[in-house]
Amino acid sequence: MKKWATITLLLLLYISSSGQKTDQKILAGADRINVYLPLIKGHAVGIFANQTSMVGNTHLVDTLKKLGIDIKVIFGPEHGFRGTADAGEKVGNYTDEKTGIPVISLYGSKRKPSAEDLKDIDLLIFDIQDVGVRFYTFISSLEEFMEAAFEFKKPLLLLDRPNPNGFYVDGPVLNKKYKSFVGMQPIPIVYGMTIAEYAMMLTGENLLSEKANAYANYFKNLQEHHPDTPYHFQVIKCKGYDHKTKYELPIKPSPNLPNIQSIYLYPSTCFFEGTVLSEGRGTNKQFQVFGHPSLPKSLYSFTPNPNEGAKKSKLYGQLCYGWDLSGSPEEVLMKVDNKVQLKWLMEAYKLFPQKDSFFIVPKSGNMEQSFFTKLAGNNELWQQIKAGKSEEEIRKSWEPELSNFKQIRKKYLLYEDFE
Repeated sequence: MKKWATITLLLLLYISSSGQKTDQKILAGADRINVYLPLIKGHAVGIFANQTSMVGNTHLVDTLKKLGIDIKVIFGPEHGFRGTADAGEKVGNYTDEKTGIPVISLYGSKRKPSAEDLKDIDLLIFDIQDVGVRFYTFISSLEEFMEAAFEFKKPLLLLDRPNPNGFYVDGPVLNKKYKSFVGMQPIPIVYGMTIAEYAMMLTGENLLSEKANAYANYFKNLQEHHPDTPYHFQVIKCKGYDHKTKYELPIKPSPNLPNIQSIYLYPSTCFFEGTVLSEGRGTNKQFQVFGHPSLPKSLYSFTPNPNEGAKKSKLYGQLCYGWDLSGSPEEVLMKVDNKVQLKWLMEAYKLFPQKDSFFIVPKSGNMEQSFFTKLAGNNELWQQIKAGKSEEEIRKSWEPELSNFKQIRKKYLLYEDFE
């Protein structure tokens, strides 16, 4: 009993000393209907949403329909509007059975609404829960949706949501040479911004397309001189949230991030997607366990098998040996320690017997084109791991870009920071 009492006390002390708050009495932007309803009443609306777009226990689309809002079309991201598709799985266009509203997929070959999609739309709404990690594709979808809104001169209303990883900033900053849909902008892996703060940075730093930037700047200048100008981009903030908050999502944001533990570990363990190791897909501890059949048999063992959101993945049906990082949210937070942890990747490489096959090499044979390089945002990390560089040496190589980003980030914060 004394042992467990000591552990509990340590966890409580950790939470207290970190200065971080719980997520009691937080209102997401979507919950503040009285603020944004006057802005959308009487207009034909297009909504970019998924299963996380909730107002209390009711979906945003259902809520607005009951209030008489004319929703013409729904746009869906990776995993689809209802959030059931596998990572990377193609989702086509269809009519939503529950509402009868057409759904247009913006993941795959088509990532932006077209002029045809928007011809009957007066304004656009974006409401999707993000997890604050660069390679989680919802911020890429946001960027291209914003570009379409501005390029086709459609007002955009963004309903903000808390960032469950919004209490630190860490990781290598993406080199734009390695830009892809899992990393489009020069930001670190954990960037410490809500999706609205990130959107404001995209416009403020002119990071959108040339045409979208020009339109955003035109309206910005117009509104400064003519306050009665209709909005072209407006954010509905959260209430009761700041960057010290520990926010646990009420709905899983995608099939392979089933709980807050997976979300906390995801920035560090997603690297394994670029290796031959299993990252836990096909288990109930996605991104909390990782391993491979050829690792030492004295390690934790698990066998991945097809399941919801992971019909196809690596090493299905094979007994893997590796690591289990799962635990209570507080225990996992202590392991993460407000950092993108490299030690698990470094240890796995050290113990892996066939080091030349640890990283997945693309068909071209060029590691610059590898998925690991896209995840890292640079072509150095895999080489640093292979060369046996220390974590301290690797972290030093992230500067000065990481510190520079931290200064840029501060300009766009809507909520009190964690430091």
